[in-house]
Amino acid sequence: MDDGAQELLDLLDLEPLDKDLFRGTGAGGETPTRIYGGQVIAQALAAAYRTVPDDRLCHSLHAYFIRPGNPASPVIYDVDRARDGGSFTTRRVVAIQNGKQILNLSSSFHLQEDGWTHQHRKPHVKEPDGLMSRQTFHKQHLDRIPEIFHAEVLRPRPFEMREISPRDPVSPEPTSDENHVWLRMLAASGQTPQMQHILLAYASDFGLLGSALRPHGLNWYQRKTMTASLDHAMWFHGPIAMENWHLYSMDSPFAGGARGFNRGSIYTQDGTLVASVAQEGLMRPIS
Repeated sequence: MDDGAQELLDLLDLEPLDKDLFRGTGAGGETPTRIYGGQVIAQALAAAYRTVPDDRLCHSLHAYFIRPGNPASPVIYDVDRARDGGSFTTRRVVAIQNGKQILNLSSSFHLQEDGWTHQHRKPHVKEPDGLMSRQTFHKQHLDRIPEIFHAEVLRPRPFEMREISPRDPVSPEPTSDENHVWLRMLAASGQTPQMQHILLAYASDFGLLGSALRPHGLNWYQRKTMTASLDHAMWFHGPIAMENWHLYSMDSPFAGGARGFNRGSIYTQDGTLVASVAQEGLMRPIS
């Protein structure tokens, strides 16, 4: 197992402090200046799962980011057992740093039931074989990327990501808001269904807000916009196996008022829709 994958699995293994109270580390995620949003969501979901029977899996979660998290401090997760019903279980989780809330998350868990089924088809895009990894692509442009971001570009990553249409990382042209990325984590093999959900929740914040930046020729390296995830919703539709390739198909139907709205559909390589995502993010111009 590579260092990046083991670091992530350790990051998601919370320390129990008391009944329904857990502690997670803030460091080690995707950004050095503030805790990556997907990390707080994944840790909050991990805390909720610690209080839910094994026969119930998460089918939806809804989260609000309240304050930026500090990677230098641990995060406390306080779980409220809102409801234990005959087929549904509901949990509310508050993530706290230094006595202040940084995230609120509600999640619902459901017993397996049979019913009618339908889904939209997976978009027709290039398969992952033959595509360059996102990290390799950015390394090729390292001499053009501001030095402040070099450590982020070069560090080991737990997920392998391959973009269908990578943009110039320094001077991107305005383009379609549609954004397709293949992703997988080989070290996810053998993990429990609950951990598979947690890993996908972590990955669900990758590039989502970036979809709203694409039509405006913007990205994070330019430092022309202040960005932050404001809320995040996710629905799990089917079994997850993150060691296999998944297509994250994203778009941004609207941006305005210094906010961008983004959607995502996550498919297995054979075309099964396993999750849906929606998020609004801050994209405030920096003058």
